[in-house]
Amino acid sequence: MRERGQIWTPGQVRAFLDTAKGHRLFAFYHLAVYTGACRGELLNLRWRDVDLAGAEVHITGSAAVVGGTRIEGTTKSGRSQTVSVDAGTIQVLKEHRARQAEERLTAGPGWRASDEYVFTTGWGGPVHPDTVSSLVADLIKAHNAIVRDGGAGELLPPARLHDLRHIQATTLLLAEVPVHVVAARLGHADPSVTLRVYAHVIRDQVADAADIFARSISGSGAAVVSKSVSKKAGARGRRAADLARSEGLEPPAF
Repeated sequence: MRERGQIWTPGQVRAFLDTAKGHRLFAFYHLAVYTGACRGELLNLRWRDVDLAGAEVHITGSAAVVGGTRIEGTTKSGRSQTVSVDAGTIQVLKEHRARQAEERLTAGPGWRASDEYVFTTGWGGPVHPDTVSSLVADLIKAHNAIVRDGGAGELLPPARLHDLRHIQATTLLLAEVPVHVVAARLGHADPSVTLRVYAHVIRDQVADAADIFARSISGSGAAVVSKSVSKKAGARGRRAADLARSEGLEPPAF
């Protein structure tokens, strides 16, 4: 199992997305953050998989490049899934589609699209997976260069594309969304996978279980909660609220 990279704060996520807005593939990174979908799943999306009116994205497969050949198949779990998205994400997708239409007109007969992919190159071909992965480092470097030159904000620490998926999962778990709901959103075939991958988040919640139970049975004034647990619960609550609502990030829709 791959090690998780550093999970960005809400402000860092916002700074990254603000920098990515200047790139034609901004919608890809926005969707990665707001859905938690994998790289291959996003690159496999066709416009027929996106329900703009119903605010849903249907993830039906995944794309990869093996030996220089693009291969499309099922998702890692082998199942399709439907992920709901917020109004802000729908607007991002609408703007991306309009931009893509402009690129198609500009390319004219040179437009190479053989299918209606959501994310394409400037001439209509499917995007190579390495492109969106390597671009993360480029965007971080661009942001940090501005900060070092006296621009506003903080330096972004290194991160991988897959770490954007972890932001989605961690945010939902810290907000105490049921594990089976998070698992379904991430496309995990079994909630036990989610429990294993994000055990560090679950442990924080389990640590408070005894006090939560005592308060429920004895009444709010009868149970004594240790200062350390109270501080941790408060910090976790604030972090969940920040990740879900503040710093320009909205809570994912269900």
